[in-house]
Amino acid sequence: MPIIVTGAAGFIGHAVAHALLDRGEAVVGIDNLNDYYDVTLKQNRLATLTARKGFSFHRIDIAEADLIADIVRASGTDRVIHLAAQAGVRYSLENPLAYGRSNLAGHLAVLEACRAADVAHLVYASSSSVYGDRPLTGRGFGEDDPTVTPVSLYAATKRACELMSQSYTMFGFPQTGLRFFTVYGPWGRPDMAYFFFTQKMLAGDPIEVFGEGKLARDFTYIDDIVAGIVGALDHPPTRHGHRVLNIGNCHPETVLAMIGALESALGVTAKMVMKPQPPGDVTATFADVSKLAALTGYAPQVSMADGMARFASWFRDYYRIR
Repeated sequence: MPIIVTGAAGFIGHAVAHALLDRGEAVVGIDNLNDYYDVTLKQNRLATLTARKGFSFHRIDIAEADLIADIVRASGTDRVIHLAAQAGVRYSLENPLAYGRSNLAGHLAVLEACRAADVAHLVYASSSSVYGDRPLTGRGFGEDDPTVTPVSLYAATKRACELMSQSYTMFGFPQTGLRFFTVYGPWGRPDMAYFFFTQKMLAGDPIEVFGEGKLARDFTYIDDIVAGIVGALDHPPTRHGHRVLNIGNCHPETVLAMIGALESALGVTAKMVMKPQPPGDVTATFADVSKLAALTGYAPQVSMADGMARFASWFRDYYRIR
């Protein structure tokens, strides 16, 4: 049976689809290729997938419930990895309705499709942003920690998705929600700091560093994230089961440390302009991944230095910069 991957032209979805194809799975990709960021990058990601045996694709808005249900039913799938969503914290300040459609209506459409097909496992994307604005205290954020004070609409929609999934346990199909912690790497998203910092640094332009570079993120390399997603997919909860798991690096780094890794990888010195912390941004993220590790053996392998070096190499090749 094929595995459906929504958001297949996105950063994480593209990498997950390749990993599934690598192990001999058939994959049905879904994406609407919206223009939140460079559509050409999404098309080029997709081209690497459509060239492979076992991959098929539907260009559809995830909130089109009837169409999503038709694809799930017609595919005969018993597993769905739902990664499609409207990303970005700051974008939600000016475009809130996009989050209602993609994240809320889209998640509900996938739930309904999975209910109708009675799938064996739905794995879906949540976010570390559900933990709200918390300082580093020497311990990672745990899945049982409070999640009642979101500081962005994006965070609120992701927590709402978790609650919707919990309510759907009455229908029986098992579900796993994954709270992602700052994913980076080749084929990444141009709206993320490490990506547009690289663009500006190579052009010799200054970069705006919010929170004076003191904000900390649990930067997690894409290959480690993919390993965790596939591992979770292969270990479904029992029928009527729903769980939420952290998936991150368990090693927070400041934005200044990330810039330092980029400087080393690119061989350039950043020209930094310090700015205050903007609304919606959290002070720190820090994943406790012990539950995912116990379930799947998950253990991140790629350091910040290695990960940024791999990204820098891809960036120069993709944009033909020497």
